[in-house]
Amino acid sequence: MHSVIHKRVAKSKIENKGSVNIKNKKAEFDYILMDKYTAGIVLTGTEIKSIRKGKASLVDTYCMVLFGEVWVKNMYIAQYEQGSYNNHVERRDRKLLLNRKEIRKIQNTVKAPGFSIVPVLLFIDENGRAKLDIHIARGKKEYDKRETLKEKEDRRDISRQFKKII
Repeated sequence: MHSVIHKRVAKSKIENKGSVNIKNKKAEFDYILMDKYTAGIVLTGTEIKSIRKGKASLVDTYCMVLFGEVWVKNMYIAQYEQGSYNNHVERRDRKLLLNRKEIRKIQNTVKAPGFSIVPVLLFIDENGRAKLDIHIARGKKEYDKRETLKEKEDRRDISRQFKKII
């Protein structure tokens, strides 16, 4: 009987794999993304339930290294509808789970002027845990942003031309 229950749980985990992908769309426009790290997040029970429903946002979110720990600041996770009096605060600081070597490398890189830590993607992994992809990034200048927009328009024009042909 236990194997039947285990198969049902395993099947439901496979169905949920990759179902939640919350992106920070402005990150690629505002920053030149460099080194990528995938970090776990310390969450409460109602927070993970809201993330699984897709009710989170990475707009205006940033990361900081404080006392040898990486923290994500200003990340919005909506309150859980069926939550009780112990529902979470929507925009609290959340600790990211990285190993010491990664934290040291991030800290040394961010010390240089112009570099920051930008959260890019919030997702649920195959084990049902919330993960956050963060990048070491450097801010773009205005002319870099214009160049990015021009490349985006060129790609759209090319795809339109291909659609006309086909």
